[in-house]
Amino acid sequence: MKLPIITERLILRKLVPEDLDDMFLLDSNPDVVKYVGIKPLTKKEESAKVIDNIISQYENNGTGRLAVIEKETNQFIGWSGIKLLTEEVNGFKNVYELGYRFLPGFWGKGYATESAKASLDLGFNQLNADKIYAYADIENQTSNYILTKLGFENKGTFLDKGDHCYWYELEKNNRK
Repeated sequence: MKLPIITERLILRKLVPEDLDDMFLLDSNPDVVKYVGIKPLTKKEESAKVIDNIISQYENNGTGRLAVIEKETNQFIGWSGIKLLTEEVNGFKNVYELGYRFLPGFWGKGYATESAKASLDLGFNQLNADKIYAYADIENQTSNYILTKLGFENKGTFLDKGDHCYWYELEKNNRK
């Protein structure tokens, strides 16, 4: 994985233990985790485990979620990236999946779309994926809109940890 990835307004880089405070700020926010099937984190140790898990994904799978830094301010604003689903989701396993999560102060600025496009480039061009998957709670209108705008095809609904989600697929040839 060639990093960092630099876009017009963002820098995507590997998460590091020093991102602990920012990751905790992200994952302890009820608005951020509202649609992701987890409760807000309450201890920094939980965020430390998340970061350790992602670092392990880089080592074991060659990819994982990436810290998203706003170029202008050099501020951590969330994460985005491709990970290998090593546990089954909707009947799929060992496939690449796109995800993103941002602090509310950075919603509505196009950062999810910008970082997702860069992540898809990584998935298709560096990881040589033919297809990349994504899923989102059916009530998360913004995320569903972004995935559709990126060219993902809605393949139907499924239950994930009790939440109704849409399952999306994007083939390399169908990117927008």
